[in-house]
Amino acid sequence: MAAGAVVVGLGVGGGLVAGELDSPVFGLAQGPFATDPACARLADRYPDRLGGDTRDRVSFEGLAVWGHGTVELRCGVNPPAPTTDACVSVDGVDWVWRETAGDGRKMLVTYGRSPAVEVSVADSVTGLDAVLVELSRLVAPIREGDKCLAGGGS
Repeated sequence: MAAGAVVVGLGVGGGLVAGELDSPVFGLAQGPFATDPACARLADRYPDRLGGDTRDRVSFEGLAVWGHGTVELRCGVNPPAPTTDACVSVDGVDWVWRETAGDGRKMLVTYGRSPAVEVSVADSVTGLDAVLVELSRLVAPIREGDKCLAGGGS
């Protein structure tokens, strides 16, 4: 009987591990502040669809993925320091463009909000503007402390 329980336990445990390894975010690390209550409130509002893609099942705090990785969101990353990197304001949320490793993805991180939210978008996403509008609505409730664009922007 005990041997049967061990076999069942190993089977269930192996299934859970295999499920995480098959997850579209395997290799995507949580931000250091992923357990911040603001990230939990954000997670409660993740849209089911983004940029025409459905949200994937993710079991890690502070992470959301749509379209099998076409859009990846990490809440709880370190807020960027003042920067000369390109910045864009979308519906009152400032986003700093980050360089990518040449993998065909666009990387943005919120500016002036803590915890910060980082978004990685595949080059194949054609509606980047619509995705940023939706994500800006999502992160807007995180209190803003600074702006990277003063006045009318640049």
